[in-house]
Amino acid sequence: MKRLLLLGGGHAHVYVLDALRKAHPTDVDITLVSPHVRQVYSGMLPGWIAGHYPLEACVLPLDRLAARAGVRFIQQAAHHIDLDAKRVECCNGEKIDFDILSIDTGPVTDGRIIPGAAEHALPIRPIERFIRGWETWLADLSDGNGGSIAIVGGGAAGVELAFAMRHRLERDAPTRNIEIHLVSSREEPLAGMPLILRKRAMRLLAERGVGFHGGRRAIHYDGHTLCLTGGTRLPARQCLLVPGAAAPVWPKASGLDTDTSGFIRVGPTLQSTSHPFVFAAGDIAAHAHPRPKSGVFAVRAGPPLAENLLRALSGEPLQPWKAQRRALYLVSTGERHALAAWGPLAWWGDWVWRWKDRIDRQFIARFTPR
Repeated sequence: MKRLLLLGGGHAHVYVLDALRKAHPTDVDITLVSPHVRQVYSGMLPGWIAGHYPLEACVLPLDRLAARAGVRFIQQAAHHIDLDAKRVECCNGEKIDFDILSIDTGPVTDGRIIPGAAEHALPIRPIERFIRGWETWLADLSDGNGGSIAIVGGGAAGVELAFAMRHRLERDAPTRNIEIHLVSSREEPLAGMPLILRKRAMRLLAERGVGFHGGRRAIHYDGHTLCLTGGTRLPARQCLLVPGAAAPVWPKASGLDTDTSGFIRVGPTLQSTSHPFVFAAGDIAAHAHPRPKSGVFAVRAGPPLAENLLRALSGEPLQPWKAQRRALYLVSTGERHALAAWGPLAWWGDWVWRWKDRIDRQFIARFTPR
């Protein structure tokens, strides 16, 4: 009997669980290991923050998805892979053997990039920790003393969160003086997107009262003040870290071939370039032709990963896959309004939000057990 171990409950592994449910592979023992019983769909997180969705509408139950597929679920975090013994070691000391390992654990947020941030700031990942932190922030900000929130990271995630927080605070605490600052090392938000969309985002940030500090890096945070290059000091009762994705330390420490950032190198079949019995997909994977660390690409990796895992279990030849060069980006702006980009093309409006809302709801509905 072959043993397949799914490590992590990311977007790609949701597809794998659905494929296993449909395929019913025989003579296979399959286990899913994840520190959480649910996957919070990152595409809907800003909508929950803004107050458009209840949290229950934004999550997929990993334990129920696993049970439906006949997969054993273990709620644990892993910290090491013994590649010689083909064994994963969990943080509670449990050891799980495998013949084939698939990794979809996602990236982490490296709080060490800003002195003091690891002690005083809130990272966007792990998302479950952020959710608890945001709920605490809302309670703290309701004391009527005002305050200020600083968000470090001017990419799509940071921009969406700034808009969402502003909308929620204006709805729940319209008379309170709560400032929001968005800090980016780039001169404009949404780097890499069309110029017209970047300009549109700048105007909307100003209209919504979000202070944008472009071309600055955060260099220290003490729990009260965020210091930036150039001498700027921002009062910040709370600070949220939304930098680019960072790799956890354990893939490289376990002996897997990684890129210079520590992400697992994979070939066209999504197999590790150093250990072919290991597969990786989503943000944890590094492809020969790099793609942005985005949920869009993580979702697209799901079907080819599922196909090749089933082929590997049955001894069939694997199929190469190459991620598309372009992806559709949909960025919500707090209200029921959104920006969209496809290569050099850009759109915005309430209709874009309805488009995004429909895509997100369909994703959740497709994989939610009935």
